[in-house]
Amino acid sequence: MIWLEALFLGLLQGITEFLPVSSSAHLRIAGSLLPSGNDPGAAFTAITQIGTEAAVLLYFRKDIWRIAMAWLGSVIRRPATLSPDARMGWLVILGTLPIAVLGLLFKHQIEGGLRDLRITATMLIVFALVLGAADRIGAKRKPLERLGWRDGLILGFAQAMALVPGVSRSGGTISAGLLLGYTREAAARYSFLLAIPAVLASGLFELADSWGRFGTFGPGPTLLATLIAFVSGYGVIVVFLRLVSTRGYWPFVIYRIVAGAAVFAMLAWNVIPAR
Repeated sequence: MIWLEALFLGLLQGITEFLPVSSSAHLRIAGSLLPSGNDPGAAFTAITQIGTEAAVLLYFRKDIWRIAMAWLGSVIRRPATLSPDARMGWLVILGTLPIAVLGLLFKHQIEGGLRDLRITATMLIVFALVLGAADRIGAKRKPLERLGWRDGLILGFAQAMALVPGVSRSGGTISAGLLLGYTREAAARYSFLLAIPAVLASGLFELADSWGRFGTFGPGPTLLATLIAFVSGYGVIVVFLRLVSTRGYWPFVIYRIVAGAAVFAMLAWNVIPAR
């Protein structure tokens, strides 16, 4: 049964990681509904995210290689003017600082009190409204090439809000990008790039920290979940980037509100425990 639960959670992680619906919220909620009835935990969530970020590395491999080489060249040669790719490399580093610092400072709260499902449900609904407002009023004119240092840091803090389950890493970043006037595609692509160092670092840290004590899921089921997350995550990237260019984010806004309301209903009827 544990293997089937791990397979399901890995599939859920892969499907929801890149959508603005909060993968950590879905794993937290689903864990309470499974036969074992256990919260998969922040460590399991972070480790399975290695699989989804491997999908990002594969899908954006050409862009990532070009940016990495340009960034490395800027470090070695120190040109007076940075190329667009080199600047993007520095912007990703700058945008990663907020989540790295806040993640370390509030590690115990993130793995403990903030996983309360009442908080998760509230964040699902609140940030649904934020995403909907951003998609409605955002100018959606700026391409990714116009991203500057100020906006890069703002988007970094937006990503850091996803440390609270229910916010969504991509949802926070995309909402901020839209409010800053970037196109839907630009906001989505930057959210993918910005997540790479943060998610990989978090996953590897949790893997090292929890080695030998994986909790509900042992190393085998956790590895299975990570592999499933990689395969399903790659497919979602392809579909998601096509979807937002034509449909916008309103389907996700509605879904988040319904999901948040459903969690509150299950809590009220004692179907699942809050903590």
